[in-house]
Amino acid sequence: MEKELLVYIDGEYYPKSQAKVSVYDHGLLYGDGVFEGIRTYNNVVFKLREHIDRLYRSARVIMLDIPLTKEEMTNAVLETLRKNNLRDAYIRLVVTRGVGDLGLDPRKCQKPTVIIITDVIKLHSSQAKEKGIRAMIVWVKRDPVDATSHEVKSLNYMNSILAKIEANIAGYDEAICLDKNGYISEGAAENLFIVKNGKVITPPTSTGALVGITRDVTIKLAQKVGYPAIESNITPTDLFTADEAFFTGTAAEIIPIMEVNKRIIGDGKPGPITRRLMQEFAKLLGDPNEGVPIHR
Repeated sequence: MEKELLVYIDGEYYPKSQAKVSVYDHGLLYGDGVFEGIRTYNNVVFKLREHIDRLYRSARVIMLDIPLTKEEMTNAVLETLRKNNLRDAYIRLVVTRGVGDLGLDPRKCQKPTVIIITDVIKLHSSQAKEKGIRAMIVWVKRDPVDATSHEVKSLNYMNSILAKIEANIAGYDEAICLDKNGYISEGAAENLFIVKNGKVITPPTSTGALVGITRDVTIKLAQKVGYPAIESNITPTDLFTADEAFFTGTAAEIIPIMEVNKRIIGDGKPGPITRRLMQEFAKLLGDPNEGVPIHR
């Protein structure tokens, strides 16, 4: 019988089927908390330090005091992977406000809850990277920077869930959200890039988009191999008429976009710059210099 994966909760390890939190946890009741999605390749946790740093930045914005130091959190992630004997995995690191009462007041929560899940994830078909995916600009606007902006990676993802529902209903693979001014923000759970006249362009975070780890890596890779990479507002027309387009994200990695709202992007196939960036990105995965080895 296959051994059940273990889940870390507040310093203890529980079999996956027995891993539970209180129904009074404000992460469940109100989406009050922060999280990170992290990938492990060939025994190396890709960009772990960057993900940990972002987790603590998000927590600072919502005034959540994480009860572990960054070093302790890093060690807890690595130990969970070791206990589960995983060399290629997806990590979901969650910190909630903790157990409180049925009221909204976060002061009623005495201690945050820390959860580390190590498992696998699959967002799209195995052919998505080779053929690209179909996306749809949905009616759901991305929450602005003065609201529950995706600049903070919080547990409140209703904005993205609604966007994903609309894409699902219409038969598309992914959703694209606009900001309140009508500019492209990002996908439901990915950053978005277009390629225009040899330039690699992504929306600024002022549209409410996440400061993505893979987004930052992609910008640096583009610049490294000689493509100008910039942040700039992107209109729906810019996207429809782009030479190439693609999503980036920890779970998605780099995924070409072949069609948006029935408009074919470029020639309807992953473009040469997208392919080059995918190749360069693949070279980084599993490199000890790009992350933290599980066994140190």
